[in-house]
Amino acid sequence: MRFSSISFSAAVLLLLSVACSEPAKEKRAAIDNLIPKPSSVKADTGSFQLAANTTLNIDTANLELKKLAGYFNTLIKPATGFELAVKPAANDSTGIDLIIDTTIKKSPEAYTLSINGKKVTIKAGGGAGVFYGIQTIRQLLPDAIEATTKSEANWAIPAATIEDEPSYEYRGSMLDIARHFFGPKDIKRYIDLISFYKMNTLHLHLSDDQGWRIEIKSWPKLTEIGSTTQVGGGKGGFLSQEEYKDLVQYAADRYITIIPEIDMPGHTNAALASYSELNCNDTATKLYSGIEVGFSTLCTNKEVTYKFLDDVIRELAALTPGKYLHIGGDESHATKKEDYIPFMEKVQLLVKKHGKLAIGWDEVANSKLEPNTVAQYWADSANSVMAISKGAKLIMSPARKAYLDMQYDSTSKLGLHWAGYIEVDTAYTWDPANLEPGIKRENIWGVEAPLWTETIVTMDDIEYMVFPRLPGYAEIAWTPTASRSWDEYKVRLGYHGPRMKAMQIDYYPSKKIDWK
Repeated sequence: MRFSSISFSAAVLLLLSVACSEPAKEKRAAIDNLIPKPSSVKADTGSFQLAANTTLNIDTANLELKKLAGYFNTLIKPATGFELAVKPAANDSTGIDLIIDTTIKKSPEAYTLSINGKKVTIKAGGGAGVFYGIQTIRQLLPDAIEATTKSEANWAIPAATIEDEPSYEYRGSMLDIARHFFGPKDIKRYIDLISFYKMNTLHLHLSDDQGWRIEIKSWPKLTEIGSTTQVGGGKGGFLSQEEYKDLVQYAADRYITIIPEIDMPGHTNAALASYSELNCNDTATKLYSGIEVGFSTLCTNKEVTYKFLDDVIRELAALTPGKYLHIGGDESHATKKEDYIPFMEKVQLLVKKHGKLAIGWDEVANSKLEPNTVAQYWADSANSVMAISKGAKLIMSPARKAYLDMQYDSTSKLGLHWAGYIEVDTAYTWDPANLEPGIKRENIWGVEAPLWTETIVTMDDIEYMVFPRLPGYAEIAWTPTASRSWDEYKVRLGYHGPRMKAMQIDYYPSKKIDWK
């Protein structure tokens, strides 16, 4: 009997211990597991209870705040069933205050989030900051907030004060829809996923050897012919101009700028197959569905080539409210260097003519760079240092660290490994400002994680290759290096497993992470 009593007492103590630890676990998951890691988090006691009678308090004359309030309701309604009333803000109001204060002298992406038992306040100098504060509230709510059907969860937001702002201005990902075509529905989901982790740029790779993916009305064969295949010989596809404009607006509503890329003078077989006159021999090439690179080039000595590019850039610039157009310039092995250099210089001037600024892959540094041209480091640090010497800022996308199409390891069924294997820790443990000699913090505009789609066919494929690496890239771009640690980050990422499941993300369950 004595043994049984001791066993029973031990069992009771164990149950009590587990029960007592549950609030701490909830607090750990809610407060301490935000990604990207905020600048400052001060946890407090208590929580704010989100309920059907909670109000969203705004300056109702501010159309941007009205749109943000609508976005907040769109986020929470499926899981909670709540449609929160939007009311004029008042000093004595309770509920959730969304405030844009233009006198704040920080980045418009910075925000302060204050939470107590009576009120939640997001305050920022611009709408982007309010939007990012909303993303933080999402992460503070239970994972079930991401459900598409109503849940009976306890919608408590733990009390805290959070001060936050991004480290880098440019924080993005690239989606290649040329090797395999992905339409508006998939692109919108990708926008939603990257915006959740406070990324602000989507680079769309719209043309390559395997397909031309954007309607150009003055050159209709680009889509009549050039869009009709993809890697492996599928039917391909393209975005109409109306679809593209809708995507631009959808992204803008989530404070994401779309930067379109037309790669040139190489990676152009789809265009060369569409129009014979773009070839030096006046003969259209055959459509291509393989994955080799470097074999194609526009005829850089023909006037019609520049007429073609002028029209493409003109139409694309008119559709794109952002400042930048990406002109590619990589792996143009079939173009002689003496032809490549004047070509890239002329194209930069065409971009400027149509009111935009140019971005090019790091090879663009071999040409004269126009003021404000940006170079994107992917392979050659010498090119990137040369770009800096010519006054350019850099986007950091080192293939060996940041390419989302690289396999996790040798057992990965998707992806390639020409730049190496990139497990979750390899993706996270690098600092853009200390990666290469000659590239300093002041030279860097930001960070981008590209996804090339040679082996990527479905949205599930995209999600499997992108997650769980993308949250780490988002944190590298948002959180100062001194505040980041792999040992600490991997714990936070582990708590995002249930969140990603709730968001129906088909993520790779890396063994490097203790998933919760």
